[in-house]
Amino acid sequence: MKEHKGAHAFNSSHHTVVTIGTFDGVHVGHQKIIEKLVNTAKAGNLESAILTFFPHPRMVLQKDAGIKLINTIQERKEILARSGVDHIIIHPFTQQFSRLSAREFVRDILVHKLRAKKVIIGYDHRFGRNRTADIEDLREFGREYGFDVEEISKQDVEEVAVSSTKIRNALLEGHVEKANRYLSYPFSLAGTVVKGKGLGKEFEYPTANLHIEEEYKLIPKNGVYVVRAEIDGEQHFGMMNIGTNPTVGGTEKTIETHFLDLEKDLYGKYISIELLTRIRDEKKFDSVESLKRAMKQDEAFSRQYIKDNYVQ
Repeated sequence: MKEHKGAHAFNSSHHTVVTIGTFDGVHVGHQKIIEKLVNTAKAGNLESAILTFFPHPRMVLQKDAGIKLINTIQERKEILARSGVDHIIIHPFTQQFSRLSAREFVRDILVHKLRAKKVIIGYDHRFGRNRTADIEDLREFGREYGFDVEEISKQDVEEVAVSSTKIRNALLEGHVEKANRYLSYPFSLAGTVVKGKGLGKEFEYPTANLHIEEEYKLIPKNGVYVVRAEIDGEQHFGMMNIGTNPTVGGTEKTIETHFLDLEKDLYGKYISIELLTRIRDEKKFDSVESLKRAMKQDEAFSRQYIKDNYVQ
């Protein structure tokens, strides 16, 4: 897959089949569209291209700094790279770009830059300034500029019964297994391991404290999760606590992972941790001893879950 930083950077001698969207999560519904895109391109001797945007349009148009995304842009690129698509174009979404008319967008971006011969789009897709144009307008432009339009029908979309919003809500409610089914891969959190307060060592559960740079990344509901990560080429399981450590008077949210049977200095490492299932809510225990007992139970649950689901 070739990555292009904006439509202006796209340079291919081939004509393309294009699909357009933010693709947050690259969930099973998105995957269905991308599969159709790749197969259509191969059948027509064309190249497949995904036109996506960053920042998310809502961050720019609504100044919605509160929107949290399932994937960072790096994660989105990595997932799309596995899809078999030829090109991903990550176009900067700006106020200026949002003011392009529908005709300017089609003519200047889809036709002149991306050399589109076919556009595959959802039935409810809207585009152009103030999102005033719809699929019928796109078909009109197609007749004028010489490209076909294929619609992903409402029935096809509803058959999948999934959306990025549903996944975000599932994660915010702690339903990580439901989110993972919608995604068809485990939701993950990635960042650099930084020094924490060292409380885990006192409890006999040393933890890797994860710092996530991207403030827009969605963090699931506070609680304890069974997790998995690849560290130095090896798979390791563990248990992650998302929360404020209220039993010891904590107030700042942290993401701390105790990796089972791993004794290794992880400070400074960048790791991606997959969330597999949720064990329980974070709670304030009446004593440190009660917290330790709960952590022992969390460990027992984690080991059994891993044995039942991941050990051959």
